[in-house]
Amino acid sequence: MPESVPASATASAPARSEASETLRFLLKLALVVLIFRSFILAPFSIPSESMLPRLLIGDYLFVSKWNYGYSRWSLPWGIPIIPGRIFGSVPARGDVVVFRSPEAAPGDTDPAHGDHDVIKRVIGLPGDTVQMVGGQLVLNGKPIPKQRIADFTLPLSPNFDTRHCDTQFQDVLNGQPICRYRRYRETLPGGRTYSVLDQRDIPEADDTGTYTVPAGNVFLMGDNRDDSADSRFAPPIGMGYIPLDRIEGRAMVGFFSTDGSAEWLKPWTWVSAARWNRIGEGF
Repeated sequence: MPESVPASATASAPARSEASETLRFLLKLALVVLIFRSFILAPFSIPSESMLPRLLIGDYLFVSKWNYGYSRWSLPWGIPIIPGRIFGSVPARGDVVVFRSPEAAPGDTDPAHGDHDVIKRVIGLPGDTVQMVGGQLVLNGKPIPKQRIADFTLPLSPNFDTRHCDTQFQDVLNGQPICRYRRYRETLPGGRTYSVLDQRDIPEADDTGTYTVPAGNVFLMGDNRDDSADSRFAPPIGMGYIPLDRIEGRAMVGFFSTDGSAEWLKPWTWVSAARWNRIGEGF
């Protein structure tokens, strides 16, 4: 006669099996997300105004990860399981890239310095010379065309308020407080063109020595030239030259943008805070 199985055992077995399957599913899902984020596409949010006018605080975009190869910085938290750089290639001048910032100097506790993701535009490639003369970019000894175009205006909002816009640039347009900056169009060799801002004359930013980009590095700048800690300045003030293996990917397309007025507990404000006209903008 078959031995009977206690009811408690038969009842608990399916429960344990279901929990095990759920755990396996979650682990597989996490692995797929990790692989996708590390090697295909990753989200990135804009925390500062250094890339105005192209990128606003509160923009969210996808970064493609395959363009320049892979290194440890392709992985979340810089997990060191990729030796050096594989499938590497050099960005094109004018590309907007996300990279891992240089490490902070010993004893430097400023949270703005050290390990974090940053977004800038590629200006100089290995072997190039870069200089700023009177606010004009000079690349390999040739001034880059800089054409004055219409002012850039940006409405003041919770994530871009008077703390980000000096009094001299504040204005009112159609009853709306705005920030107004001088805007120019630069055109790189080969025809790549983009807009930059020039807020004021700053000698250390607008008139520099000549930089020669070392092998294996690139020279990056923010489009908001007077409000960008970039390759023009050595750490800890700026970024200096950026090694190619620290570049994580290329900015691809914006998928959301908010002016910062949304509240988590009020879902209807998520809609009113969205800047819908910025969604889907490519690079």
